[in-house]
Amino acid sequence: MDLKQLAYFVRVAELGSFTKASQALDVAQPALSRQVRLLEVELRQNLLVRNGRGATPTEAGRLLLEHGRGILHQVERAREELGRVRGALAGRVAVGLPPSLARVLTVPLTRAFRQQLPEASLSISEGLSATMQEWLATGRLDIAVLYNARPAPEIEITPLRDEELLLVEKRPAGLAEEPPAAPIPLAEVAPLPLVIPSRPNAIRMHVETEMAAIGCRPNVVLEIDGVSAILDLVADGAGAALLSRNAVDSSIRPSAYRTRPVCDPPLRTHLYLATSSMRPATLTQLTTLELIKRVLG
Repeated sequence: MDLKQLAYFVRVAELGSFTKASQALDVAQPALSRQVRLLEVELRQNLLVRNGRGATPTEAGRLLLEHGRGILHQVERAREELGRVRGALAGRVAVGLPPSLARVLTVPLTRAFRQQLPEASLSISEGLSATMQEWLATGRLDIAVLYNARPAPEIEITPLRDEELLLVEKRPAGLAEEPPAAPIPLAEVAPLPLVIPSRPNAIRMHVETEMAAIGCRPNVVLEIDGVSAILDLVADGAGAALLSRNAVDSSIRPSAYRTRPVCDPPLRTHLYLATSSMRPATLTQLTTLELIKRVLG
């Protein structure tokens, strides 16, 4: 049994689509279909029912999917064990970070990864929490740091820490230094012109939920899906934003902004570490999880 064919079949079966699997694997769809068909010919079994909506595993396919996941995991573990004989863990780990944390976390995480896992490779992607949760399910990511993650069958989540959201405004011209700003009640934030990500961004959903609880709604003047772009617009006077301290401090010009805590109630987002529940973590991935916890701690 060819391991590549098995890996291709597992991905198609998990995603329920040759199109999605070809995108996730970066393999042309005709080549992917041909390899899966060769596996079916070798096993003398139809593994997938192909239809206009995608591909569904047959009874034989479901059985092979269960075994295939275990086989591929064992192969990866064997590679790791052989790497340990050489003195280091090996393998590739794909990590997803929200944009507000990526600038702060990427350099220290990469440095710690190279020191502890010199034989392994690290891939870091930025994305919104809802998108990264989908990437975990499709296998594009092994680990993701998510805001306000909700339990789902396809992922396992571990709480990391809470982050306070601040009201971020353009600093008045000529005001280089100023005393710490007094907290602003959430009800007074609601009528302000806000530059905020579009739904289903985790921060956007959290802000709307908290405002609805006190009987108001945000005055959204611009929907922008990008922390850097949001901050640029705030600096240009387009409106205010609700972002974490990390997002402001890691910006190109943190001095361009004035921040105020939000109160009554305070805005706090919850940060989670997420992994796929469909694939057992390798030793390299488990080590990377601990590195993320250490760097964020």
